[in-house]
Formats: sequence, C-alpha cells, structure tokens
Amino acid sequence: MTSTVTADLWWIRRDMRLADNPALLAALESGAAAPVFPWGDPLGRWSGRRIAHLARVLFSLREDAGGAVAVRRGSPADVLVAAARETGATAVHAQREYSPAGIREQEAVEAALAVSGVELRFVGSPYAVAPDRIRNGSGDPYKVFTPYWKAWTSHGWRAPAGDPDLDRLVALESDVSLDQYAAHGDSSDPLTSPVEFRESRWLAHLTDFVESGLADYPEDRDLLGVDGVSHLSAPLAFGQLHPRTILAALPQGEDASAAFARQLAWRDFHADVLFHHPDAQRWSLTPTHKDEAWLDDRDADESFLAWRTGRTGFPLVDAGMRELAETGTMHNRARMVVASFLVKDLLIPWQRGADYFRRALIDYDHAQNQLNWQWVAGTGRDAAPYFRIFNPTTQAKKFDPDRAYVQRWVAEVDTPAYPEPIVDHAHARERYLASALPKGERA
Repeated sequence: MTSTVTADLWWIRRDMRLADNPALLAALESGAAAPVFPWGDPLGRWSGRRIAHLARVLFSLREDAGGAVAVRRGSPADVLVAAARETGATAVHAQREYSPAGIREQEAVEAALAVSGVELRFVGSPYAVAPDRIRNGSGDPYKVFTPYWKAWTSHGWRAPAGDPDLDRLVALESDVSLDQYAAHGDSSDPLTSPVEFRESRWLAHLTDFVESGLADYPEDRDLLGVDGVSHLSAPLAFGQLHPRTILAALPQGEDASAAFARQLAWRDFHADVLFHHPDAQRWSLTPTHKDEAWLDDRDADESFLAWRTGRTGFPLVDAGMRELAETGTMHNRARMVVASFLVKDLLIPWQRGADYFRRALIDYDHAQNQLNWQWVAGTGRDAAPYFRIFNPTTQAKKFDPDRAYVQRWVAEVDTPAYPEPIVDHAHARERYLASALPKGERA
C-alpha cells in the first residue's frame, strides 16, 4: 500500500544494510524515511548468479526492515522522482559513488529531482577513505600504494554510525518480484531460508573471523588449500558491511590487523585511481605492448574459450576458472595466476578478462576489478612490472603443495581426460617479453 506519511527517501545503492548507514540515518532526520532500490537496465549486464544474489540480499534487507524496502523497475531517476512525489519528500539521501557509471547515474538523478524541487544529498561512500580525500605533498593524487597506505592510515576514518529507528521506516509498494530473480538457475526455493544472506549473518561472520581467523591471515591468505581468507568480499561489494565496520572490529596494534587493513586500503587506492583517471576502466594507464602484439581474433577466441572453461591444461589455472564458474568467486591467489596466464601466456588483452570477470563475479567491484587486472598486466598504478610473469606450475607447487585446491575443482586432473597444455609456458613467456614496447615508449 502506498504510504500517505510524508517521508524523505533513502536511495539504496551499494549500502544494503541497516547498521552503520549514514545515508539512512540522514533520511530519518526528517522524521520518516522510505527506502527505495531502483531495479534498472544496467542489471541486464550482470550474470544470472549475481542478479540472484542481489535479489536475495534485497529480500533479506526487506525482511530486516520489516518489509519497508521498495524494489521498483526503472531508471534511478524515474523511480526516485515518482517515489518522492508519493511521499512528499523534500530530499533523497544516498551514498556517493565515485566510479564513472556511478557519477553519471547520480548526476542524472540530481537533475531529474531538481525539476521537482527535491534535493539529492550525499552522505558517506563505500570506502573507509573516499577518493580524492588524501593527496601527496605536492597536492597530486597518489600513484604508488605504499605512500598512499601511510597517508590513508594517518588520515583515519570515522567511527561506525549508530543504528536506525526501524519504526520510522515507510513501506512503499514494489513492482519487482525478488522471488523470480532469486530463483534464477536454482531449482530449489532460494528464499525459504534467507538467513545466509542477512546482514546479521555477516556481522557474526566478521566477529568469528576476527576471533578465529585473523591471527593466521597474513600467512594463510595465499594458501589455496587452506580456508585462510575472510570471505568478506561479497558483503563489501553489496554494502552489507562497510569497511569502517570491519576496521573497528580489528584489534589495534596487531600485525595481522595491519595486514588485513592494508587490503581495505588497496581497495580504496584503486577507487581513488579510477576517480582521477576514469579512462582507466578501459585503457591501460601505462601501455606495455602495441596493438599488433596481441593474438588475432580467431586464435584469441580459441584460447579464451579454453581459459574461460578451465581447459588450458594448467591445473591451477583451470581450477581457478572452474571455481569461478561454479561459485561466482575465486581465491585471490588464483585470480592473479589466471589473469597473468590470460595476458602474458595467451597474449589476450587484460580488458577481455576484466569483462568476463565483470559478468561472472558475485563480489564484483568495478575499480578493484579493472585496476587489479591492470596491476597483473603491468599497466596500472604501482603495478607489478610487466615482465613479472606468474608460472602456473611454480605457483601451484608453492601455494597448493598438497594439491587440495586443484583436486577439488579439477577432478580429472590425473587422468587421460585432462587436456594437454595449450601453450608452452617458457615459449609463451619469451614471446610476451619479446613483443613488449621499448622502455622509452612505455611511459
């Protein structure tokens, strides 16, 4: 039922949570707030699995909010203008985004709302330290991570925000069936047990990780056969947890806490780089090869298919790609290996791998994805040198010595059914290095 209560709007973006949510709290300052999520056309570029995960997260958020989350089909501008008209809102409160697409979206919303005399107010960001908040001594954006990390640590971040008064949330009608989207590719009813996707589940998981997994994180996070990672990338991507909530939970003064905080700073660093260099989402910041160095389309298509389906003949590469296909995520060490293999062994541009990850990953983060691919390719800010080439066999021996990871995802690895390697790594390495631009042309 459409509410007759005057209420400002909370535009739900990558902040799908109730706790520690400055935009929601700001919307409630008017007395009442109506939460709205626009289900727009850009979702058509997502994988079915990622859309299903989004639907489950929104379903859980709506349950936690007592039903007061409206999910409406249409562009954010159209949806929010209509919702503001229904509630008599004078303002829409939202978390600011800094990606090129996010900036275009909020500019369109701001212009559409202004016609109706409604203000778009930004409160907070998805980052502990938002882009452009810190600069070097010359007033320029940071290009190297280590000094950025030091400045990021010195700058600090706000304490987690308080909890909202859920009794003051206003429920508008939805016109999107979350059940339909959540069931995509799943024959069972995915919404009968929504606890797995609930914010409270992730808060409890954070506590468990800090108490049981953090101490070993610096050593275990690269071991493929050990459950040594935090598993917090998906709730971070959807905003079910904010980085400052995680940072506040880390014990102060411990090396393991600093190691984990460094990963959050790396996330902020890439958001800062993309904000200052929006073309980096498609173009190399520091090109390493001429266009003609890459494989022609036919050979690239055949090689890319083998890579995408986990049939390269390199067990660690295939294990990573099969994990991604089955789960929508991949161990971080494996991500680096499969990315290096695509670019440097197969001579396929990083953009093609980044596009596939965009479609396949549940925990997709635009700045992280594009700039981490550039990091592996050696073309980004503070990137690994272009001549650093991961040897998939050596990486497997070092980080999966018992072959637990490979055997989990590549059941036929030791049988005649497993394919021969599609390239000779040593030859591919020399081919890649030989095709690089001269040093003076890589600036």
